[in-house]
Amino acid sequence: MLKELIERHKQGEAVGIWSVCSANRFVLEAAFRQAQEDDSLLLIESTSNQVNQYGGYTGMKPADFASLVSELARKLGFPRERLLLGGDHLGPHVWRNEPAATAMEKAAEQVRQYVAAGYRKIHLDTSMFLGDDPGDRKRPLEAALVAERTAFLAGVAEAAAAERSPANEAPLYVIGTEVPIPGGAQEEIAQLAVTAVDEVEETIELTRRAFFAAGLQDAWERVVAVVVQPGVEFADQQVFDYRRSEAAGLKQFIEQVPGLVYEAHSTDYQTAGALRELVEDHFAILKVGPWLTFAFREAVFALAFIEEELARVYSKIQPSRILDMLEQAMEQEPRYWVSHYRGTASEQAFARKYSLSDRIRYYWAQAEVKKALERLLLNLSSLSIPLSLISQFFPAQFPLVREGTLAPQPGDLIRSKIQEVTRVYARATAFQRS
Repeated sequence: MLKELIERHKQGEAVGIWSVCSANRFVLEAAFRQAQEDDSLLLIESTSNQVNQYGGYTGMKPADFASLVSELARKLGFPRERLLLGGDHLGPHVWRNEPAATAMEKAAEQVRQYVAAGYRKIHLDTSMFLGDDPGDRKRPLEAALVAERTAFLAGVAEAAAAERSPANEAPLYVIGTEVPIPGGAQEEIAQLAVTAVDEVEETIELTRRAFFAAGLQDAWERVVAVVVQPGVEFADQQVFDYRRSEAAGLKQFIEQVPGLVYEAHSTDYQTAGALRELVEDHFAILKVGPWLTFAFREAVFALAFIEEELARVYSKIQPSRILDMLEQAMEQEPRYWVSHYRGTASEQAFARKYSLSDRIRYYWAQAEVKKALERLLLNLSSLSIPLSLISQFFPAQFPLVREGTLAPQPGDLIRSKIQEVTRVYARATAFQRS
């Protein structure tokens, strides 16, 4: 279905698809609900950091994540044929400090497991220097070497796909990378340059040659998108908005390239109008992740504030202390945020809670945090949340609760909050029906 959607786009129809880059169960459930409402294809992706053969930071291997998503689809009654799994930034990034031979060997196994698990949309990213690569590391890795390594991993993917049942469709590929490393920008950004057209042209041509040299002509026909930098990004308290005039050359160029569209990463927090312009300008695949978990975080914090108020009234409530548990977890294991947040201790504490980078998303699966979240949901499920507190902390959900279209239950409030974001993307990609 993705191939057909891209063909429609290339024929002049301004349609696209939004890609959910998250392993958060509430985010995934909200995404399924959005796609059900819109009767649309749902693209869910995991990154090389989140999910790999060693478990990633989620503790899941590709087959585990595929099973999780499939089980959610079954429980929610979502048609399996409308669900598409994608792998993001698949390549040697996780092992970039190791020698090239071992890093690429591990990258190959990662790709093999993704394809074997049923992932069909495969973004191959070999743009990073590896441990023993020569050259100036302040400059990009040699483009021809990036293309050669990309083709090598595509060959691994093709071989893995051939071992699966003939009923399964062959992989679709995304090439190129003009974005920060998986996980987002690590610091405030002084300026952001839009990818030059000649660089895109070089990426496509070198990669095509590498595919053909490796005997992957058929696979090249399934390359559907190239990642470039359209001038959008976000960091701690910073959002770079899309300026379509600056990307006009990219738009004109890709119109002349058969079968290819752009994939835009880091589109989180863009305005609805900017997202729609991106789709119209042939960025037909919009990646979103931290904005979704940011909305989840907002919802959980709101529920924590509600719990705090109700604990003063109902002595039977054993407070979850979810905010304290999160702070303790982030202080005890700072590796997921320490390179992203600058400033004084107070400024860092503020960022840990409220940064647009949403590094807090790495801590929800930790045991004590998970236990506290379960306690929070149990506490508020056992009570009737007063309408006044719903209005105070979930103002957008209050009318829905009053109309009877949304249950005033904590899980439903969380998913509804997340859908405030998914709805923006559904409209931008022309799938939202109202």
